[in-house]
Amino acid sequence: MAEKLALMRDAYGETLVELGRRNNNIVVLDADLSPSTKTSLFAKEFPERFFDVGVAEANMISIAAGLASVGKIAFASTFAVFGVEKGLNQFKQSVAYPNLNVKLVTTHGGISVGEDGSSHFCIEDLAVMRSLPNVTVIVPADAVETRVATRAIAEHFGPVFMRLSRPKTPLVYDDGYRFMGKELKFEIGKSITLREGRDVTILATGLMVAESLLAVQELAKEGIDAGVINFHTIKPIDREAILRAATSTGALVTAEEHNVIGGLGGAVAEVLVEENPVPMVRVGIQDTYAESGPWRELFAKYGLTSSDIVKAVKKVLKRRGR
Repeated sequence: MAEKLALMRDAYGETLVELGRRNNNIVVLDADLSPSTKTSLFAKEFPERFFDVGVAEANMISIAAGLASVGKIAFASTFAVFGVEKGLNQFKQSVAYPNLNVKLVTTHGGISVGEDGSSHFCIEDLAVMRSLPNVTVIVPADAVETRVATRAIAEHFGPVFMRLSRPKTPLVYDDGYRFMGKELKFEIGKSITLREGRDVTILATGLMVAESLLAVQELAKEGIDAGVINFHTIKPIDREAILRAATSTGALVTAEEHNVIGGLGGAVAEVLVEENPVPMVRVGIQDTYAESGPWRELFAKYGLTSSDIVKAVKKVLKRRGR
């Protein structure tokens, strides 16, 4: 069966329109990239509630803060590298510190930006944003989860950072937020267990959820029973799920399209070292800058494929003494 692909960005833009029809307090801002972030869909239907600030990301965050301070639900969007690196001071001082209702939803995260090259890659955003008090950090696994996540953060009061990808990516979920026929519930701060495993648990986020599910199939051929948990929320991290997996399998692998420093792997390690240390291996970008190229080729070069997860599982099982 052919792999089903979809754009997270499309799902985001379409859901913004849906939300805008229901709530007049939703406003959307962009920094001269609305055709790419898909906020252009909201702009077309609600021009009076859309603000394109031009190439001025820091100003965009400040304006969003001002709108939130008078009761608006402000969605601000641009590419991850611009929103995080150029708007950080304003997001910290004007949004996170006063705990305002601003949703910074960035597209083109990670290295799956591909041919845009290293200057447009953002592999530090999760580490940076989860270090800010009051900030919720979300990374959907696919377009279906992007829809439910966008609805959830609109209902959630407070600063949110949500990272989306650029290319069409594999669908993990079926329409209606279903997996293997089961309807799921998206809750901020709660992970989704996609598969239970006896031998090892893979904790994944973003595009690496699909890769983890592929890895499970390969591992099964070698008699290794692996579980997969989707951590769509990086902060607040689902401590209970981490500790439950640590107890049940005694071996964990984290998988993320992010520097191995400070993202999902860092968050999981922090929980384990305080509560229940078990063998753990982090799959991610190994503290290096990547280069321009097709995103799947970059995933292969920088260790973000199902094969890399399989290798990590075998490594952690060896450390556990299997």
